[in-house]
Amino acid sequence: MEKTNAVRTLEKFKVPCRALEYAADKNSPPSGTEVAAQLGLDPTTVFKTLVTEGKSLAHYVFVIPVGAELDLKKAAAAVGEKSVAMLPQKKLLPLTGYVHGGCSPIGMKKPFVTVVDRSAEGKDKIFFSAGKIGMQVEVCPADLPRALAFTYADVVHDNNA
Repeated sequence: MEKTNAVRTLEKFKVPCRALEYAADKNSPPSGTEVAAQLGLDPTTVFKTLVTEGKSLAHYVFVIPVGAELDLKKAAAAVGEKSVAMLPQKKLLPLTGYVHGGCSPIGMKKPFVTVVDRSAEGKDKIFFSAGKIGMQVEVCPADLPRALAFTYADVVHDNNA
């Protein structure tokens, strides 16, 4: 298993994990749903990492299912902000150390307030970027608090609305 910052951090905190590699063009990374399909995974268990900036200029990380869309109002409420907006792509690497399409909630340059969508709670395993395009990591959400401070909240758009 390649040692990305995310994998090193998970191992440091003794969080059992498994890396999965997939074919990806670094210049045009596949969408999260394409990654799930390529790996033969249930897309409700594959999560993407989104970085936002609040009205206060603080940064927040949201981990949501790849097929879902972040509800910015719910996201802002979850972190106690008046509003949040998606971080411009050009700011992602300098802020987190990760590139678009390979951003992991684990092993960023510095810790940020992190919210994991409630749909991950209670699952046996979830998958998210291992910190580089072409690599996902599998973990049990119950083990994640050892390596990542986060809260659960409902932060995605309701598809039934």
